[in-house]
Amino acid sequence: MCPERQVYLLDPQSLPPETIAVTFAKTSRSPQSFRDIAAELTAEKSAAFHEKWVVGYGHASVAEHAVLHIAVENASRLAIETLESCRLASYTEKSTRYQKWGSEDFFHPPELAGHPLENRYLETCRTLFEHYQQALPKVREVIASEYPCQPDEDEATWERRIRSKYVDVCRFYLPAAALANVGVTINARALEHTLRKMLSHPLEEVRALGTEIKNVARSVVPTLVKYADAVPYLQALPPFLAQEAEGTPIASDDWCHLIAWDAEAETLALAACLFRYSHLTFEQARKKVAALTVEEKTALVQRILGNLDRFTPPIRELEHIGYTFEVTLDQGGYFELKRHRMMTLSPQPLSTYLGYTIPRAIEAAGLYDSYNRVMEMADQTYRALAVWNPEVAAYVVPNAFRRRALIRLNFRQAWHLIALRSAANAHFSLRRLAQRMAERIQAVTPLLGQFLLVNPDETWQQIEARYFLRA
Repeated sequence: MCPERQVYLLDPQSLPPETIAVTFAKTSRSPQSFRDIAAELTAEKSAAFHEKWVVGYGHASVAEHAVLHIAVENASRLAIETLESCRLASYTEKSTRYQKWGSEDFFHPPELAGHPLENRYLETCRTLFEHYQQALPKVREVIASEYPCQPDEDEATWERRIRSKYVDVCRFYLPAAALANVGVTINARALEHTLRKMLSHPLEEVRALGTEIKNVARSVVPTLVKYADAVPYLQALPPFLAQEAEGTPIASDDWCHLIAWDAEAETLALAACLFRYSHLTFEQARKKVAALTVEEKTALVQRILGNLDRFTPPIRELEHIGYTFEVTLDQGGYFELKRHRMMTLSPQPLSTYLGYTIPRAIEAAGLYDSYNRVMEMADQTYRALAVWNPEVAAYVVPNAFRRRALIRLNFRQAWHLIALRSAANAHFSLRRLAQRMAERIQAVTPLLGQFLLVNPDETWQQIEARYFLRA
């Protein structure tokens, strides 16, 4: 008789993460049930297993079964950027859209202790936070006039409705030194990779945070992360490449430039779909698609993409074609863009060299002159610090300043990003980018692009005109 199927949880409250990882690993060679395997294991046996197989023989995938939930509080958003750079982890962070920062909620880099520019740094950060707090009620008045309280709303409901709208604008003041909390769910293999990056980082805060996370993690996965350490390659390569690439930064007129895409992208994508659900070679599938009329191709794409909603992603065969963009957007917008971790994202160092954006609501609130003064102050402080240490200087850069990044993503990733970030409730910086990316994708792959779930109620030009005095 066929054995009865069973599905059950291994309780992380009674079994350490390393023991769960060994339990799953042993099933490849043991006929026992998971419960029986786990019952025979101790912390010492689990550690010995990992020392032999994960560390000794490099079977690192075993470590993916050991999952940790790590709470990080009061780290700078600059440090959090490195922490959140791992693809295979989940993060939830204090939101600049829904929460407000206090006047001293910023990081004081230890590198600046006793430095001649220390007081200038502190003064600039305090000024930015002071202007941020002064802007909140003034911008709220502007937003409240645009979105008045409805007859069926009480004050609390109305405040919730408009809160993100005015906090969205004021976040442009916040520097990268602003403190935040982040919850991290990550497996031990990914954590080891993240720790190596953090422990190799030029900023002392990032290295110290990496050490603290490593120490906390070792209490539950003592074997799997104990060898995570600084990597000479990661320490030496960035400064070498920075030196090789020395030059004067310039702002590009094209802030969302599609610089590369796959030749015959639509034919390749459709051929991949046919290949997956047939016994044809890929070349047979490609020729079959190439022989179709435009009407037949359109009908095929309609069947593949035409009946999706934003909660149902396309089939994975749409990942076989991709696009490369060079984009420039404000740092606040970039910080949201980086949440799309599965795409390849290469940001340039955070600086003030590309200038800053001005939200239109800042002018409407009567803050135009003071906003420009404080941004110029941040720019001058950054430049003074950057002569000494550009990594530390980045702490003082507000969200308003532009940052350039290279993005490589496949059609399926683009479909998800555009559906999510062009939605009416997304931040206007990301809505503008999502609309422009959709426009570019539709221009080079029109058959597929017509089925992007882009918000039809606005264009990137309308977003730019409505929300930005200077984008």
